[in-house]
Amino acid sequence: MMRAIRTSLRQRAPVPMPNADDRKTRRTFAGDVARMAVGSLHAELCLYPKPGLVSPVDTGSHDDMDAQTFMRSLFSLRHYFKKICLAGWDDAPFARLKQLGIEAEAAMLKATRGINTHRGAIFSLGMLCAAAGRARARGTPMTPAALRAAMLIRWGGELAMHAAPSEENSNGLRVAARYAVSGAREEGALGLPSVFEIGVPALVASRARGAGMTHARIDTLFTLMAAINDSNVYHRAGPQGAQTVRAHAQRFIDLGGTANAEWHAEALASHREFVRQRLSPGGAADLLAASCLVHAFAVLDHGRP
Repeated sequence: MMRAIRTSLRQRAPVPMPNADDRKTRRTFAGDVARMAVGSLHAELCLYPKPGLVSPVDTGSHDDMDAQTFMRSLFSLRHYFKKICLAGWDDAPFARLKQLGIEAEAAMLKATRGINTHRGAIFSLGMLCAAAGRARARGTPMTPAALRAAMLIRWGGELAMHAAPSEENSNGLRVAARYAVSGAREEGALGLPSVFEIGVPALVASRARGAGMTHARIDTLFTLMAAINDSNVYHRAGPQGAQTVRAHAQRFIDLGGTANAEWHAEALASHREFVRQRLSPGGAADLLAASCLVHAFAVLDHGRP
């Protein structure tokens, strides 16, 4: 069935050149998408306490970066999210999306003086921005299910090939090879399951019980920490560190998350322990930002928080 869908897409009639009004509509939409992507990353940065992670309050388990490093990174990525959204609108091949991601990573590293702040987010949020452009161009709603379908139908095969073993050398790839855990590439090949099946449902559920957005994001972060195999944690501390992260996160959830009156003290205690052990669940943080972006797309499309 998937093959038939892809064939029908390839055989569709050529798309006419957009007029001036269409170009303005596209640019306006892509600008909105870029602002939401940057806003989602900024929202993740500003959360506190979030165990082991950089915030405006402290540097967490890191001694090579702080909140200003992340802000410089965010500023460097603002044009990338707009460009990749427009590429998705224009039905660009995955090779074009990949090239935009490579350029964005270079801009990030230049802005941060070589520090990797958002490599995982460049991939996951970039693909979401491309999927949003693709969905809007085809007139489909930007619901979570529709966005995931747009991404997999258009680029699923290439994403699967992108996830195949390669000679590239990165912390995530080394962790995947050593511990047989998935990373951003595997997430992408499957259509970001941790975002659509874990993060977004957790965010929606927390909001449905009356939590504000800040509390809902904290709940979602801990839910992701409890569920995923975070390559950032494995790189720093191996399986034992990963088990520590999952145990702390599950305890927080079992105690009721932010619905528990003592949630702040619980989260702060985990933060201090993670700093002591140098644990940093950066993969969960990237997936939280991606989940916030999907939620923001739905609000843009339907006008509901």
